[in-house]
Parts: sequence; C-alpha cells; structure tokens
Amino acid sequence: MAKKKMILDLDTGVDDALALAYALATPDADLIGVVSSFGNTQMETAAQNTLKLLELLGEDDVPVFLGASHSSTTTDFETMQVSKDIHGDNAIGDVVLPDPKRETAPQSAVDFLITAAHEYADDLIIVPTGPLTNLAAAYQKDPEIADLIGNVTLMGGALVVPGNVTPYTEANINQDPEAADYVFKHAKHLVMVGLDVTLQTLLTKKETQQWRDLGTEKGRVFADIFDFYIDAYDSLDINKAGAALHDPLAVGVAVDPNFVTLLPLNMMVDTNDGRTIGDPARLRDAHKNNFVAVEVDEPFYLERFMNYTLSILG
Repeated sequence: MAKKKMILDLDTGVDDALALAYALATPDADLIGVVSSFGNTQMETAAQNTLKLLELLGEDDVPVFLGASHSSTTTDFETMQVSKDIHGDNAIGDVVLPDPKRETAPQSAVDFLITAAHEYADDLIIVPTGPLTNLAAAYQKDPEIADLIGNVTLMGGALVVPGNVTPYTEANINQDPEAADYVFKHAKHLVMVGLDVTLQTLLTKKETQQWRDLGTEKGRVFADIFDFYIDAYDSLDINKAGAALHDPLAVGVAVDPNFVTLLPLNMMVDTNDGRTIGDPARLRDAHKNNFVAVEVDEPFYLERFMNYTLSILG
C-alpha cells in the first residue's frame, strides 16, 4: 500500500507550529506541502511563520503555498485582538526567528490542492487547521477533486460543547461558515476534530520542560512558543490546567483515528451563526461522509505526541 501523502492548511499560530512538527515526525504520512491561510494571523504572516519553522526543523524542502487572505464572502481580514492575546503579535508566541532563506512556492494553494488531488487521490490526506476557504475554493474550481481526496481531517467546529467565539461557534468555522458548509457537504470523507475533543487534550509546562531539557535550539524555541500559549490560557481564564493541543490532535487523528471515538453524522454549517450541526437534509442517508470526534484517549495521544515531538526537536 502506498504511503499516505499529507497537506497541511495552516494559519500558523502556536498550535499550528506543533501540528507542523507532528506531521513531520509521524512515520505514517509524508508531508508534501503546506498551504497558508488567514485566521490566527494574516495569511502572509502565517506563510512566513511556516517557512521559518520548517527551516528551524531542518525541513526546508517542504514547499509552502499562499492561500486565501480573507473569507469567501469578504474582501479583507483583520486579525482579532483575542488571537494576538493567545498567539502573540507575530502568532508564534512573540518568539523571534530568523527570516527564511527561501520564498513561498509560485503555484497558488488552490492549484496545488487540485494538482495533488489528481496525483494522489485516495492516498491524499488534507488537514486544515484554520478556515476552510482554500479547500472550498479548490472544490469549486475543480469539482472532480471532492471525490478524489481520500481524507479531510480538520480542526474546527463544536458539536456537544459550546463554541469559543459564540455559544455555538468555533473560531475556524466562524471565520468562513459558507466555505465550511460547502466542504462538509462535498468531501468524500471528512473527520471533524473539534472543541469536543481538543479541549480535553492539554499540554503543560511539565511537557515543554522536556523539550527544553533536550538542550537544542529547536527544543527551546518550541518550548518558548507554547509556554506563551499556556500562560495566555491561564491569564485569560481559558484553562488553568494547561493549553489545548487543538491542531496537532487533528494531525494525529488524520493518520490514526484510534485516538478518538467517531460519530458518523452528515453535517452542515449554519451560515448565520457558524454552528456545526447535523444536516436535516442528509440525516437519513445510509452513506455517511462526515464523522465527528466525540471522545479522545488523551493519555494514548499525549504519549504519541511527546514521543514524536521529542524526536524531531532533539
């Protein structure tokens, strides 16, 4: 069986940085590219953060593509202050890294997604950890790829817990609910890794100290980045027990769904408020194309996460 190929779609903030490290470390998929999106920060900043982190990790052969700079229904995007409070002004915990030695790829994110879908089809995994604007645009430009891409596993949404923007809405979905609704309804196989499980999957300074103890620049940088996030969770009263591994959990589930319990449920996104909920028009369909993570084995995942991050940061 061919090894799976993975594309990350990142709005590179703190937890996206850890998602990137996990994707590079897992033996279960090859990371063939990263597409950039708006969300935690401006799209261009996200792309630069990704290039800087790839260089730090010694993985500067992975191409980075420029994607959407705003939602499918707006003409610009302003980073929310709460994002800066949680991720820092530069979205990576205000840790300063050297400018990257290379530039983004000339191909657009949408065209890269389309090309990869035709080349790898069922063996392709796409992991969006920000808004779904890029993927929806790719589906709309080439509708054939919706049936080619084997697995879309996204970080976003909330089914059985409250949202983190409104009582019902999670931030990534809230950024572009129209795009999200399109992707939920058209993806061949979509797994939603939402707040239902990511809020149960916490990292503390006990774990980031293990990265520091490696004695590497990579370990120090990633510990500094995530400690900013842990401190923000504490000072903003989000969670004083640790900070959620939102985006890296989605990468983990994308290659090993055994970390979670999945509920088969064909879904929709309410474009008025961004709520992720069962789709009345498709509830009785025998075929399910959407699956929602509703439980997580946190100790199992955290052990794997730490093994991988210690490996790549060492």
